[in-house]
Amino acid sequence: MTGMLAKAGPYLRANGGRIGLEALVNFIGPFVIYNIAKRDLGDVGALIASSAPPIAWSLIEFARHRRVDAVSMLVLAGIALSLLAFIGGGGARFLQLREKLVTGLIGLVFLGSAAVGKPLIYQLARATIRRRSTTEAASFEAMNANVFFRRTMTVMTLVWGCGLIVEAVVTGLLVFTMSISTYLIVSPSIGYGVIGALTLWTVWYTRRQRKRGEARRAAEAAGAPPAPTL
Repeated sequence: MTGMLAKAGPYLRANGGRIGLEALVNFIGPFVIYNIAKRDLGDVGALIASSAPPIAWSLIEFARHRRVDAVSMLVLAGIALSLLAFIGGGGARFLQLREKLVTGLIGLVFLGSAAVGKPLIYQLARATIRRRSTTEAASFEAMNANVFFRRTMTVMTLVWGCGLIVEAVVTGLLVFTMSISTYLIVSPSIGYGVIGALTLWTVWYTRRQRKRGEARRAAEAAGAPPAPTL
């Protein structure tokens, strides 16, 4: 944890501007637009208008990278589902619920990929590594033949899927207990908090599994039985 905190300072200095802009687009922007537009457009119209900055941000980010891989396809699927959430009419509360279905559906995709033996975490990690180096990607893909590596990818995929579904359920319940204006601040805060927690857990779990893998290989070299892993 100390090492991670030590790295946080340089990261924030290098990416503080982008983080601030993202907060403006995804937190402040929707909140301000909704409160300005609801007098003339009503709750439903103001909600649709407030969704414009986050969706535009996602589209711009996708256009900037111009890559078609597992990561970008997941982003595009989220954008498409967000747009579809505004189709079909209904009141403001149901509009908010349909939008949270995006998170729930993505969580189900994670769980489904683990169920069929194609964990999505592996696909996303491979796509990210390929962006850096084809040599690193080849080494990463070769590890997929290891049963312990596949188990690690499956566990991480299951945890991410469950985390996203829990986040969708919790924020979905908050739709009926908060004003729309308050919800526009609280919901993305919970969403980013869950993603942050899952990311920190992933870093910790990856390091733990790497150390266990090194210990297992050392034990096998010494002729001792390998320790069980999860």
